[in-house]
Amino acid sequence: MSTTTATAPSSGMDNIKKGPIVAALLIGAFVAFLNQTLMNVALPKIMEDLGIGPNRAQWLTTGYMLVNGVLIPVTAYLIAKFSTRQIFITAMTLFTLGTLVCGISPNFSILMVGRVIQAGGAGILMPLMTVVFLTIFPIEKRGQAMGTMGIAMILAPAIGPTLSGYIVEHYSWRLLFYIILPFSVIATAIGIAFVKNVTRQSKPKLDSIGVILSTLGFGSLLYGFSDAGTDGWGSTVVISCLVVGAVSLILFVIRQLTTDHPLLEFRIFKYNMYTLTTIINMLVTMAMFAGMILLPIFLQNIRGFSPIESGLLMMPGAILMGIMSPITGRIFDKVGARWLSVAGLAITAITTWGLSRLSIDTTYGYMMFIYTARMFGMSMLMMPIQTAGLNQLPQRLNAHGTAMSNTLRTVAGAIGTAILVTIMSSKLKSHLAETMATGTVDPNNKTAMLAATADATIYGVNYAFTVATYMTIAALILAFFIQKTKPASEPINAEKEKAKKVATA
Repeated sequence: MSTTTATAPSSGMDNIKKGPIVAALLIGAFVAFLNQTLMNVALPKIMEDLGIGPNRAQWLTTGYMLVNGVLIPVTAYLIAKFSTRQIFITAMTLFTLGTLVCGISPNFSILMVGRVIQAGGAGILMPLMTVVFLTIFPIEKRGQAMGTMGIAMILAPAIGPTLSGYIVEHYSWRLLFYIILPFSVIATAIGIAFVKNVTRQSKPKLDSIGVILSTLGFGSLLYGFSDAGTDGWGSTVVISCLVVGAVSLILFVIRQLTTDHPLLEFRIFKYNMYTLTTIINMLVTMAMFAGMILLPIFLQNIRGFSPIESGLLMMPGAILMGIMSPITGRIFDKVGARWLSVAGLAITAITTWGLSRLSIDTTYGYMMFIYTARMFGMSMLMMPIQTAGLNQLPQRLNAHGTAMSNTLRTVAGAIGTAILVTIMSSKLKSHLAETMATGTVDPNNKTAMLAATADATIYGVNYAFTVATYMTIAALILAFFIQKTKPASEPINAEKEKAKKVATA
């Protein structure tokens, strides 16, 4: 039995101008991520302006996430079927069109249509960018390249909340979309002018049954976990969604392992380093959401800070993470992911534990310092860990590995948010009930009740951060087993090789 080593098609890549391709992809990814982070702070103003309730307004973020989650598994098929240029231009055109529709929307229904169109483009961009970077950069430069890619992922959340808070406080929320629109148009124009095809095209068959099962599975799970944070785990809708999602995903996995043309290639989990880094990345993503979701609740609901002040507190950490991302990438190329990850996770664990000790007297400066230090730790994690896993995959599995990684990270984000918000809410209620049972608080005294509720909320937030600390420690232990890898060698079927020789003769 003979073997062949899958390597990047470097010979063809040398003649391709990487700069314009990278620029177009980075701008596209940046506006997609920025668009996602702008909406959270703007929701109260949109609800007031359009006269809708929180349950309906939540669909503007939940619906966007659902379309993203459903589309990601299909990207491996799209990348194999169509050229890089076709996919990028289509994705950016959809995103641009959706942004315009959102900006001019007169009511909730039109705004929702615009968000779905946006998500249709954004859901394809991130997996496409990862595959392109893995293809055009040799393995010894992938860390630096993926670190550069991390800038788009990190700077958007840094700018988004503060920018959104300022705009909705002083201008119409529609301006948020008009700010994104020109950048989206520029990215599309660069794509039309410069983006070339860098991936190998084939004629894959679309697994229609797999598409239906993955849509039901990932869509139901994402919605179920997202809604659990609002309606609770006992809600009929939540339970129904989780059951439908779990059953559909089980059938989906069985289908993918038995079909000749899988939508998502689950056999990639036979590569041990890819599997290990995917698990670590999911744990880190879940823990990261603790800071992004819980800290603003504490800052605004307990300490009374404005959305702008909350955003400003979190901005230095996100900017530092963006600055460190390409630096971390260069270090990764030299030393690998293990010790970067161990150091980063150690810092993240210590600082997450620090956030689990918040009180009503905790200073603004302390919270800014601890959050910034936490982001510094995370800057050593995200892209190196993902790159270390993807580096083990043969070239032909890059698209499948990227799609799987992004899908599981999206699901982990939704699960992490739901779990941590639910933990916070349940501990808040139980702590408040215990306080009331002692008889030390007069239910008719409004001031005393507000103080008791604030104390219970702090207890709930701290407990949720404690759970996030344990998640980080689990990831830290796993990080010691990360090893440096190269693309795996794949055996060629002896009969196919023999037939090829006969045909050639």
